Amino acid sequence: MMFKYDENNKYHRFGRTCMIVFLSLIMFVEIWWLLSIMANTNVFPTPAETFEALIDFFNNGYSHQSAWSIIWSSLSLFIEGFLLALVIALPLGLFLGYSKMLNTFVTPMIEVLRPIAPIAWAPVFIYGINYSVGPILVVFIGIFFPLLTNIIFGVKKIDQNLVDAAKTLGANKTQVFTKVMVPSAVPYLMNGVKIGLGVGWMCIVAAEMYSPVSIGVGYCLQSMCQNSLWPSVFAILVIIAILGILTTSVSEYAQKTIAKRMGME
Repeated sequence: MMFKYDENNKYHRFGRTCMIVFLSLIMFVEIWWLLSIMANTNVFPTPAETFEALIDFFNNGYSHQSAWSIIWSSLSLFIEGFLLALVIALPLGLFLGYSKMLNTFVTPMIEVLRPIAPIAWAPVFIYGINYSVGPILVVFIGIFFPLLTNIIFGVKKIDQNLVDAAKTLGANKTQVFTKVMVPSAVPYLMNGVKIGLGVGWMCIVAAEMYSPVSIGVGYCLQSMCQNSLWPSVFAILVIIAILGILTTSVSEYAQKTIAKRMGME
């Protein structure tokens, strides 16, 4: 019996997507392998050498630390930085989007700080404040501004008809804010979370390179480069890529789930 693809069947679409992703990854590995052979240098190992180093990393860890403790060290700092950014950016963004006067007053301060690359703060926070807290603050900076700008934008984009309808039904300012503006800003908040997580993950890896006491993946990457452990370096890069994909995938799933429940899809 010949298989017939059905565009309206979600299982068929899922299978097609999996097949395309699989073929794309196979192509990626083949290109990587070819380039490493052409480069003919220890700095650019083959996928096989990287895979062996990856297995060795999970079996033996690095610098007297297990692989999972190293990964968790980075993840825990990343999560703390994200939660700090969320707790501050969420109420601040809602109020800045709601109040034109407050927005006009605070925006110049935000615009002065926002163009500064998060990693530029790394030496300030790590050497000037604390080796343990510094990476968290760098992640906070990386996530805070995407979150804040998306929440402000979300509040400003609220349909005025919804606000007028709520007022017509007798809602006061507090009820308009909590019952109309906050729920309407949620999709934009999730978009900011998605962007911020990607930036934040890059920040934690870069910040850990500055920290002499951290045992996270950024520290391992720098230490392995200094010791010319190139297959191990690429193994760490693979781990960083996988963790980055996982964090953004979780945020995308949450974004779609919330949008679906709010009837936006």
